[in-house]
Amino acid sequence: MHPRFGISTYYCDTRNIKSQMNTLSYKTVSVNKENANKGWVVIDAEDQILGRLASRVALILRGKHKPSYTPHSDCGDNVIVINAEKFALTGNKMETKYYIRHSGFPGGQKVRTVTDQLKRKPEIVIEKAVKGMLPKTILGAELFRNLYVYAGPEHKHEAQQPKLINLNTIK
Repeated sequence: MHPRFGISTYYCDTRNIKSQMNTLSYKTVSVNKENANKGWVVIDAEDQILGRLASRVALILRGKHKPSYTPHSDCGDNVIVINAEKFALTGNKMETKYYIRHSGFPGGQKVRTVTDQLKRKPEIVIEKAVKGMLPKTILGAELFRNLYVYAGPEHKHEAQQPKLINLNTIK
């Protein structure tokens, strides 16, 4: 009986319950290089918009699509992007988007449009877009090494048995 209200109550001793529960199942697991479950995925860039493609590739490289995501470690998958020259840009960006670099000497600024870059080396366009969406730290440089971009439909990583994924299924 409750002393003030006159009703019977059930009192639970929480100390006994805590000792009976398995508290190890509630620990947060921090993934590191040794226990990260890294896989290989292939992404076809044909008719994909460059920014959306790059943001999803960066998400997969980081490992944010996995339940075991750890912000300070490399727990993402290795990504192979094929058909890098067949991506799409919205609007008039093929002619108006510039890649600017500088030699370090006075008057050493070099400007190249997307169409010029696609003629020279089309992989650079996707690599620069993905690299801009990764962290600007040592971890970002380490994650960027897990990206492999190829201009054509062929790649040299068949031994890793990569799985082809549809970017629209990754959120």
